[in-house]
Order: sequence, then structure tokens, then C-alpha cells
Amino acid sequence: MAIIAMTQHLGTRAVELGQLTAKLLDYRFLTTEQLYAELAQRYNVATPQMVIIDERRPHFWERLKADTQRIAAFFRAVVLKEMAADRLVVVSRSVTHQLPRCGCGLRVRLVGPLEDRVKAIAAEENLAPAVAERRVRDYDRELRARIQTLFNFDLDDPTNFDLTLNTYGLPLPVQAKMLAEVALDIDQSVSATGWQQMRDAAVAAEVQAALMRHPKIGNAPVQVNCTDGRVQVNGPGLVPPWDELILDVVRRVEGVHGVEVLADEQPIPVRPS
Repeated sequence: MAIIAMTQHLGTRAVELGQLTAKLLDYRFLTTEQLYAELAQRYNVATPQMVIIDERRPHFWERLKADTQRIAAFFRAVVLKEMAADRLVVVSRSVTHQLPRCGCGLRVRLVGPLEDRVKAIAAEENLAPAVAERRVRDYDRELRARIQTLFNFDLDDPTNFDLTLNTYGLPLPVQAKMLAEVALDIDQSVSATGWQQMRDAAVAAEVQAALMRHPKIGNAPVQVNCTDGRVQVNGPGLVPPWDELILDVVRRVEGVHGVEVLADEQPIPVRPS
């Protein structure tokens, strides 16, 4: 009943470490590609659209595109639904920050010396050393910019993670055992309240995605909160008939046990004296 979410610097052998850890724990193991497959199936998102989540640095105009935020919301819903099913090791470029701080899992940042990472990428992708180094440096820089823009999360801030591992410091089997032991400790210490918060986060993400997917709602500025399965949607202009439309969409989401729609009151303009 724990979640290990890993984000890596390119070339830090995250998949190998994740697979070893999942095998020790008998947990599910998911990668970016598997999450993308689920994203495509559930939300009909094409592969070229998926890469805007975490593979290219967004330029100014792209930050204003509704599609970018919508696909990011869809991806978050997919990730949190998998996390809420527990017993999971997941490795992805933009997954660690999705894990709520509710005591149900471990945020792990994988790092390694540049020289070792360049050698790994050169061998894996059959690249010349100079080309591999440029790819590693560009990837790390652009991924950091992407996550900062879309999620306001700094991948280079160590306080955003529970654990940072140099995957070249110790053999991967040793590091896998370390992670497995931490996961087992989490299993024993996590509270029922913590798991409810995890499930509520997943429900809220699915509700947000469902609202953004609806053709009449789309990217309307609404805020979604969930407590014990009861959802509250708050935003400007949520008056009849829009409130009824919101209620109808939210009630269809699995795990929702109640819905409340609140309309933000706009301040009354005051004429200058």
C-alpha cells in the first residue's frame, strides 16, 4: 500500500531501478509510455500532443494555448488514478510532483554524474559522445522549464523530494533494496486519513479532467476540491443553467459521493466620488 514515484535526470537508469524495486515488492510498475497509452485510450489524446506535457520547452505563445493545460489535466487524472490504486512504482518525466503529500508514498529524484549519464545515453542511443552530451544537457534544461511552466514545480529544488539518489553511487540492486525497505515502512505507518486524501486527490483530478473535456465547459476557470468523496466546484458565473451542467458532469465521475457548486460573487464596482 505505497507509491514510489521517480523522476530522473536523463541517463540515470530509472527504468532499471524501478523494475528491480517493483519486483522486490511485488508492486505494479509503470513507465511514461504506459501512462501515455492510458492517456490516449481514456482521453483520445494523440502522441504528438502528449509530448507537450514534458518533452519540449514551452515558448511564450504556447503557454497561452488551452490544449496544453487540458492535456496536462488529463495526464494528471491518469497518474493519480493509478496512484490511488496503490502498490505502485512509477517512473516518468513529470510524475513525481503529482504525488500528494499525504504520507502514502515517496517522491524520488534520480541524479548522476554528467560523464556517466552521457556514456549511458551514447551507448543506449548510439550517439557520438559530443552529441550525447548536448542531448543530456538540453533535455535536462528543457524538462525543467516544462515542468516549471505547467505545474509550477522546480525539479532542481531538493526540498520538493523525499529522497535524492545518485544511481551511479551504489549498485542498482542495493538501491532497489533501500527503496523497498522504505516502501514497507510506509505500508506500516500510513493512516486511513492519508489514503482517503490520496483517493480524494484522484477524484478531484478526474472531475477537473471531465469538466475540461466537456465542450461547453472546457477551460472555464473553476476550482475543484474533494473531501471524503464530496466534491466542491467553485468558479465565476456558475449560475443557472451552468450550475446544473456542472452537477451533471461531476455526478458521472466514479468515486463522487456528493457535489456542491458555488459561484464566486463578483465585487460590486464602486464609482469614484
